[in-house]
Amino acid sequence: MRVLGIDPGLQKTGWGIININGNALQFVASGLIRTNPKEAMARRLAALHHGLIAVIDEWSPVEAAIEETFVNKNPASALKLGQARGVLLCVPALKGLDVGEYSANKVKKSVVGSGHAAKQQVGMMIKTLLPACGTISEDEADALAVAITHAHYEALGKTLLRANT
Repeated sequence: MRVLGIDPGLQKTGWGIININGNALQFVASGLIRTNPKEAMARRLAALHHGLIAVIDEWSPVEAAIEETFVNKNPASALKLGQARGVLLCVPALKGLDVGEYSANKVKKSVVGSGHAAKQQVGMMIKTLLPACGTISEDEADALAVAITHAHYEALGKTLLRANT
């Protein structure tokens, strides 16, 4: 199964794609979708939309997962991030993909073992779990961590479903 992980952001959104075959995880690709902070909000949201469509069209994931955002102290920033996240949730859904949502703490716990791990710890674990990823940004590492979390929870859900039948 091929999973797209998304680390939402208005200025830059990280994305990462992994293949899952049983317990084996394989790095496929990762990158950033950037927007120009000098452009109007509508254009920035459109750039996220078109960028994520291009990623999905090129790499053909079958499922997607996105990190939930935490409530920011700055209401204007939280609103803008929420708008970006809405676009990033909508695109895979419109492409027919199921989209999982995971809190940052759940992602960190799934990948590092601690829900309060530092970003550097997440990055180090991603390089351990997916050595083929090479040098990547924190946003790409976070997106790959979201994809791995989805793989873990998807596998757990299937195991529980089999156990209950």
